[in-house]
Amino acid sequence: MTTVAAYAAPAAKAPLERTVIERREVGEHDVLVDIKYAGICHSDIHQAREGWGEAIFPMVPGHEIAGVVSAVGPGVTRYAVGDRVGVGCMVDSCRTCDNCRAGLEQYCTGGGMVGTYNALDRNGEPTLGGYSEKIVVDENYVVRIPDGLKLDEAAPLLCAGITLYSPLRHWGAGPGKKVAILGMGGLGHMGVKIAHALGAEVTVLSQSLRKKEDGLKLGADHYFATGDPKTFEELAGTFDLIVSTVSAPLDLGAYLALLKTDGALVNVGAPEEPISLNLFSVIGNRKTLAGSMIGGIAETQEMLDFCAEHGFGAEIELIRAEEINEAYERVLDSDVRYRFVIDTSTI
Repeated sequence: MTTVAAYAAPAAKAPLERTVIERREVGEHDVLVDIKYAGICHSDIHQAREGWGEAIFPMVPGHEIAGVVSAVGPGVTRYAVGDRVGVGCMVDSCRTCDNCRAGLEQYCTGGGMVGTYNALDRNGEPTLGGYSEKIVVDENYVVRIPDGLKLDEAAPLLCAGITLYSPLRHWGAGPGKKVAILGMGGLGHMGVKIAHALGAEVTVLSQSLRKKEDGLKLGADHYFATGDPKTFEELAGTFDLIVSTVSAPLDLGAYLALLKTDGALVNVGAPEEPISLNLFSVIGNRKTLAGSMIGGIAETQEMLDFCAEHGFGAEIELIRAEEINEAYERVLDSDVRYRFVIDTSTI
């Protein structure tokens, strides 16, 4: 076992604090990653504060990991020491179910994907995430970060990037399609960039016009405030696809009314509370209410290559590890443009 420094939540809702954790020895097919940067995802806050249910403590959050390979097991064929790599939201899955074989490991039906943190690995040990100096991961759950991407700007792509790329590709965002990104935050700003690069006509739907200049600069064609009732009148029946990144309860019926016939409202934000829906909102005009969760390993690699090809990563604010608790509060206040990234050399 290797002992490394990390930041952990000792209990639900407790401030994160510096600690030491143990990483397993590098196995036959493992890679040891020296973590350089780790993004702060709203999911980290939900889980550290048990907003999504009972969790495992002490918890080391972090599933937006960018680093460099420092050791490999004897059976590793995909990576070598010195390679720039990323680790996202999962570190294992059953590998044999239909979904795993189809490259949809995130939807593993053979026990579910193994989360990078707040989960149990195949040995029954709690997984510990990226707010740490190093991590050991099976090579099959590691992706390569192209040279065209800066490591700090690439880290948030491992969750925020793939969480938006997967539904945009699956629901056909591209030339001739009108796509709305609901929410202009850590997830939403990546949705704007990716949808624009795919060739869609992109609209941002945000509570106010406060971030309009940013949205247009990142590739949006239009920007509307959902706090203005006229927005819902003006945009009724407009969109082929709306991707909601909002993690708070919404009036889904109001947003479904913005879709064309056969349009889809896809949720990637995960509110802690249940949401009610009048089914006439989807029955009329054959609309779809759907959800999406990250992407498989191959699709995550495809996303990274796509972002590198189009010359963009995430918009980030780099912080020191001792600023994590403050960053959590600022995320909850929507006071970040647009993703906090921890410089793990400060842990």
